[in-house]
Amino acid sequence: MRERILDAATELFYAQGLRAVSAERVIERVGITKVTFYRYFRTKDDLIVAYLERRAEREREGTLAARDHAAGDVDATLRLISEGIGAEACSPGFRGCPFINAAAEFADPAHPVRQVVDTHRAWWKAMLEELVGHLGLPDPATVADELIIARDGALVTGYLGDPATVAPRLYALSQTILAAHTR
Repeated sequence: MRERILDAATELFYAQGLRAVSAERVIERVGITKVTFYRYFRTKDDLIVAYLERRAEREREGTLAARDHAAGDVDATLRLISEGIGAEACSPGFRGCPFINAAAEFADPAHPVRQVVDTHRAWWKAMLEELVGHLGLPDPATVADELIIARDGALVTGYLGDPATVAPRLYALSQTILAAHTR
């Protein structure tokens, strides 16, 4: 039942926004009682946190699979990540990054929703820093920050611009960032 609730919440939250969707709307979509809903999630915020944690886990799995498939090759990993983000941006109903969207709706950095967002971003930074660290660059943390900025921009462009350009341009920008730090 928990997965059914999360499935409904995922669809509604992503399409309509976290604050716009009430717990009652999720309950109605799943076809359960409030008692059943609250047995699994004490509050709507708990459901939002679970939704974001699930999204984070799936994103991490895909990213790590790309890294593993590339056998540690930085350029190949960045190409695969770019292709994955590009494919996501071209998928029907794409509305940008769910974590950026969540941060826009929950401004308080101490709120549990923002903590999930911050944890996920920290994971991205650590993963990218470790990835580019193998290149012997003088400041892999800065490179990782720049790659995250590129990723964020690609996700916004995928929603507001031409999603077909996301993969090739994100990959090219990633190469440009690396080249700028190897001089």
